[in-house]
Amino acid sequence: MSKRDYYDVLGVGKSASADEMKKAYRKLAMQYHPDRNPDDKDAEQKFKELNEAYEVLKDDQKRAAYDRFGHAAFEGGGPGAGGFQGFGGAGGFSDIFEEMFGEFMGGGRRGGGGRANTRGADLRYNMEVTLEEAFAGKKASVHVPTSVTCETCDGSGAKPGTQPKTCGTCGGAGRVRAQQGFFTVERTCPTCHGQGKTISDPCTACGGAGRVRKDKMLEVTIPAGVEDGTRIRLAGEGEAGLRGGPPGDLYIFLSVAPHRLFQRDGANIQCRVPIPMTTAALGGSIEVPAIDGSRAKVTIPAGTQTGNQFRLRGKGMSVLRSSARGDMFIQAVVETPMNLSKRQKDLLEEFAKAAGDDSTSPESHGFFKKVKEFFEDLTD
Repeated sequence: MSKRDYYDVLGVGKSASADEMKKAYRKLAMQYHPDRNPDDKDAEQKFKELNEAYEVLKDDQKRAAYDRFGHAAFEGGGPGAGGFQGFGGAGGFSDIFEEMFGEFMGGGRRGGGGRANTRGADLRYNMEVTLEEAFAGKKASVHVPTSVTCETCDGSGAKPGTQPKTCGTCGGAGRVRAQQGFFTVERTCPTCHGQGKTISDPCTACGGAGRVRKDKMLEVTIPAGVEDGTRIRLAGEGEAGLRGGPPGDLYIFLSVAPHRLFQRDGANIQCRVPIPMTTAALGGSIEVPAIDGSRAKVTIPAGTQTGNQFRLRGKGMSVLRSSARGDMFIQAVVETPMNLSKRQKDLLEEFAKAAGDDSTSPESHGFFKKVKEFFEDLTD
C-alpha cells in the first residue's frame, strides 16, 4: 500500500509553519495515542503514521528533502543503512542529496570511528557592481563573518592532549533504535546528538564545538560579462563543520547597479541620444561614449526621426566566458527647439510657408489625410 502524503497525515498545507505543524501533531497524537485506544489496531497504525510524518516535517533539512523528492528521499536503505545505497552508491543520488542537505536524518557523512561529520552551513554574500565592472570584470575583497576550525583543538572539540570517546549509548553510530509495537524506530542518539562520540573534557577555546567565530577577508574574481543575479560559488569558504566536519560553501550573489546613460539588454546596450532638430533634418554626425571608455562617431542621415536606431557592432557588453561582445544601439530622440529668439521664430515661419505642399512632413500629412477621410465616412 502506498504511503499517504505527510502533509495530509498531519492535516496541514505545504506552507504550514513549524508551530502549525506542532499544534496539528499534538492534537492528533492525543486522539490516536495507544493509551487512549487500547487494542485498536487502526488507531495504533495512525499513531505510527503520524509520528513518521512529524519526524520528517519538523526537521528543516528532512522537510526540504521531502518537498523535493517525496517519499523517495527516504527509500533505498533508509537512515540506518548507510544512506541511499539503492540509488547507485558513490557518485549517484546519495552524493547529490548529501551535498545539498548536509547531515541527513542525523546520519550525515561518516568519517573514521563512526563520527558524523556535520557539514558547515553555506553562506550568502550580496555584492553590487557597476555596469562598467560587469563589462570589464574585477577582483574584489569581501569581508565574511563566519565560523572557522578551532586551531587549539584542530577541530576535534576536545581539550589538547585528550580525545573524544566513543559514545556508550549508541556505540559510535550516532543513532539509537527503539521498539514501538511491530516497528523499530531509529532516532538521533540523545547522548552524543548524532556525533557518535562524546567529549568529557572540552576545548576551552571553542567550548567543544570544534569551531570558533572569526571574520575572514577573501578575494573573489568577478568575470567579465556577469549579469544581474549571477551567483559565484566559493567552495569550502562557508562555515566550518561541527567537530571536524567539512565546511560549507560561500555564494556571492551579484546585482548590477543602474547606469546613468546605458540600459542593458542581455549582451547589448541601449542608449537614448537627443538629436538637435537641425541635425536630424539636415544630417550630420554625433559622438557618443561606449561602455569600454572609448568614443564612437555616429553618422546621422538627413530626415532622421525619433525612434530611429543606429547599430554599433561590437560596442556592447562582454559575453561571459567568451571573447565576444554584444552591440550598442543608439536610439535617436529628435529635440524640438525651445526658447526661440524672434529671428529664429521668423525663420521657422518662413520655412513653414515654404513647405506648403507638406512634402517635408509626409508622415503627419498622411496621418491627417486619414483623419479627414475618417470623418468624411461618418457623414456619408
